[in-house]
Amino acid sequence: MTINEIAKLAEVSRATVSRYLNQGYVSNEKRERIRKVIEETGYQPSSQAQMLRTRKTRLIGVIIPKIDSHTISRMVGGISTILSKSGYQLLLANTENNEQEELKYLKLFRENHVDGVILSGTIFTKKHIQVLKDYQVPVVILGQYLSGYSCVYQDDYRAARELAARMLEKTRRLCFAGVTVQDEAVGRGRLQGFLDACHAAGRGWEESQIAQASFQVESGMTAARELLKAHPDLDGILCATDDIAVGVILYLKQQGKRIPEDVRVAGFGDTQVAQIVEPNLTTVHFYYKTSGEEAANMLLDLLEGEASVYRELKMGYRIVERGSSL
Repeated sequence: MTINEIAKLAEVSRATVSRYLNQGYVSNEKRERIRKVIEETGYQPSSQAQMLRTRKTRLIGVIIPKIDSHTISRMVGGISTILSKSGYQLLLANTENNEQEELKYLKLFRENHVDGVILSGTIFTKKHIQVLKDYQVPVVILGQYLSGYSCVYQDDYRAARELAARMLEKTRRLCFAGVTVQDEAVGRGRLQGFLDACHAAGRGWEESQIAQASFQVESGMTAARELLKAHPDLDGILCATDDIAVGVILYLKQQGKRIPEDVRVAGFGDTQVAQIVEPNLTTVHFYYKTSGEEAANMLLDLLEGEASVYRELKMGYRIVERGSSL
């Protein structure tokens, strides 16, 4: 089936069918006739031909740090919901928290002429900034703040400060299990919130009260061992992620510690595991799916010319108190 055949069956010109397919002006009467013919024949316009006419691929590159992360999957779900409704398809790139892989995929997407990119990265190096500066298509940053770019990110600092303040009221020695401070949000933002809460409460802290972990349960166990060795009297551990918190709980139980009677524990993310671990984990709920939806809408505004300047959106949060810290 060709455009000429569609035009003949609908009793309109070829140009009218072409305008219809490219969202141009067509009278309601002719539009309805063309729609019925397309529906009855099952006609599908050539995506390659459309790309040549519009210079659009209808493809969006989405770069994520970890595909098996519950929080990332919620964000991708939000992105997919919005973009699919607008006729776009996702090209998903998983970097496994490797900044070099992020750079590789940014270049790959540019070479394959995607219409736009949503980048959920963890560390922005000078190379990242240079690649983004040279980009010819719209980019939205998700999960981090980056000056000069449209961003959707979490209020990591304020959430950490509020949760730490609550835990400080119930503990004598509160420790922190975090990730590298090169990670602006999860690393630096949440650590600074913890430190400022300690200062506001008039509580001093030592370097040995802070242990560095990764985004794995196993690293949480290692961090707990390190903290407990340095401070046998600790009675609280605030963790930068739920996975780290689960590792902390597992190790503490191995050492015969009761939670929360002996040690209170809390995390960030409100993932499924937070509700499965025993006792259930106190955590910060971030609106990750909504964040993905907002990032997708932000990108659509850029693609459709409805936004000429970059926008920044800091999302809200809520603290979910459960058995691990009560």
